[in-house]
Amino acid sequence: MSTIVHFDVPTEDVERAKTFYSELFGWTFESYPEMGYNLVTTMNLDGTPGVGGGMGKRMEPSQRMLNYFGVPSIDAAMHQVATLGGKVLTEKMAVPGMGFLATCMDTEGNTFGLWEENAQAR
Repeated sequence: MSTIVHFDVPTEDVERAKTFYSELFGWTFESYPEMGYNLVTTMNLDGTPGVGGGMGKRMEPSQRMLNYFGVPSIDAAMHQVATLGGKVLTEKMAVPGMGFLATCMDTEGNTFGLWEENAQAR
């Protein structure tokens, strides 16, 4: 069963957003300046590691927070999205050393991401 494996938070002001989320939820950040991106570490209420995420500069005005669902095969999931009446908005993209992602829209107009972990990255 697929579940959320990563979330992405686009921001206008990364430092302001990092302060907001660290003070609100206790999130911690690891910066990757060469990518203009920050990985987010979260904790569940019981203190165990939570879902990880990322934060970077908003690329376009309509960009909103996005959840990525883990799938065993991104190609098969993209095909199934279309078969079920959804849309694939961005084709499969490689994230070097990590896996593959694609952005989709469901039948209700909600956007979400698909994520396939790269077996070599494990």
